[in-house]
Amino acid sequence: MAALCYEVFRHHLTRKSARFVASVSAVRRTKPVKPSPRLKRILRATLFAGCLAVTTGAFAQEANLKIIHEKTDARLKEIAARSRGALGLLALDLTSGERFALNENLTFPQASAIKIAILMEVYKQAGEGKFKLTDTRRIEKKDKTAGSGVLQELGDGTVQLSIHDLCVLMILVSDNTATNLLLDLVGMENLNHTLEALGFKQTRVRRRMLDTVASWRGDENISTPAEAARIMELLFKGEFVSRHVCDEIIAILKKTKPTNLKSGLPADVVIANKPGSISGVATEWAIVYLKDRPYVAVVMENYGLEDDAPTAMKEISRALHEYFSRLARATPHGTYVEKPK
Repeated sequence: MAALCYEVFRHHLTRKSARFVASVSAVRRTKPVKPSPRLKRILRATLFAGCLAVTTGAFAQEANLKIIHEKTDARLKEIAARSRGALGLLALDLTSGERFALNENLTFPQASAIKIAILMEVYKQAGEGKFKLTDTRRIEKKDKTAGSGVLQELGDGTVQLSIHDLCVLMILVSDNTATNLLLDLVGMENLNHTLEALGFKQTRVRRRMLDTVASWRGDENISTPAEAARIMELLFKGEFVSRHVCDEIIAILKKTKPTNLKSGLPADVVIANKPGSISGVATEWAIVYLKDRPYVAVVMENYGLEDDAPTAMKEISRALHEYFSRLARATPHGTYVEKPK
């Protein structure tokens, strides 16, 4: 780093300082003169020392930040240890790439969090012209699925909804009827092919919602904290299909709903997320739009007991917010100063 800094200043001085000194000399001389070798050495040494001081300070602050990171990491692991289930998490700083991870490559059942992947496939195929988001589907008795949602409570054939509206219901109220209609529309095989093409080896949709026979057989909808976090990062960065498609998907994910991770955040922090829960399992994939320091937070647990997961996820969310909000407010030297407008 110091060597690089020296080279930059060396190049700068051989050109810029010569012109500066020449211009000063021109005040009293008609013909500019070049700086002497001795003057060049003095200027180089002065600027090099300044550069070295800056880089040394930066290295010192990296060491300080490492202490805070390690304390937060220990806190997250302590929270996870108190939960009696198997818990995995991945948090990703979308500004710096810094990560907190625990059991990030373990596979977990996803419950309704996998609906994010279904939503993505719907928008992908709509963009390919296979159907329009304004196309409608009539909700009939044979389509209705138990569990979460409202469509199961409505009349037989009395309701007709657009594909977009089905997407909103799938995410906002986790409607299983809407989800299965959308999954049938895009095809499970097509969805898994997309996941494979994106490089996700452990994220798969293997059954429809509430198919307990398939679940008992071992055909489960699965992912890992690492892959789920990467999916959310793709959406945040606009790297899935297009920026416009990602923005449309995120707009649906931002629709207000109470969740475990959200409960650990201040009320004014915007979050784009989808939770999921079935007996023994709790999951949540989220982008937290913390001002000046957005981050991804993914938490998954299985073999859980009672309400361990909601408590752990709330505490994890609070710990992550506390850490990243400090980074958002701090100067390079760790003081909290109001950002100039």
